Amino acid sequence: MQNIRMGEIQYNDLIGAFEARVDVERDHSVYRYPCRLSAPRSLDDDAVRFGLACQALRMSDTVRN
Repeated sequence: MQNIRMGEIQYNDLIGAFEARVDVERDHSVYRYPCRLSAPRSLDDDAVRFGLACQALRMSDTVRN
């Protein structure tokens, strides 16, 4: 089982992207990833969180199905 936690999500106007630290907890360990999602500022919060979480999971070298 894995849990995903997000740090504060900020929007970087210079590059047009959301940025956040995303923690993936798995097997009693925490893996931390700096993530960036290029998207318009108007993108809804659920879509931003989903995009950042997916990026963190892709970055993880311990992805499990």
